[in-house]
Amino acid sequence: MKRLLWVVCVVGLSTLWAQKEGDAAKGKEVFEGQPCAACHSIDSDEAKAGPSLKGVFKRDKMKNGTKITEESVKKIIKEGSDKGMPATELPDEDLNNLVAFLKTL
Repeated sequence: MKRLLWVVCVVGLSTLWAQKEGDAAKGKEVFEGQPCAACHSIDSDEAKAGPSLKGVFKRDKMKNGTKITEESVKKIIKEGSDKGMPATELPDEDLNNLVAFLKTL
């Protein structure tokens, strides 16, 4: 019985960890299904209405001077910016997947 409980706990924790980390393939679907793709390029350095996201997690700072971290990227997605980026309401799973995708660029 203890072994079964241990296995259930390990599987549950690994599932939660995977959800927190996100799925890049699903994140690409989120990116393409939201206004993100209309305003941000991902395969060139060309800016559209918003800056290119190519290599975004390889940069030190965002255009607004904020250090680029998972949390700062999530915050700007959720809250938008005064430079014209609208706030985007996403479920946590979609947000985690989107960040996982952005990390692959």
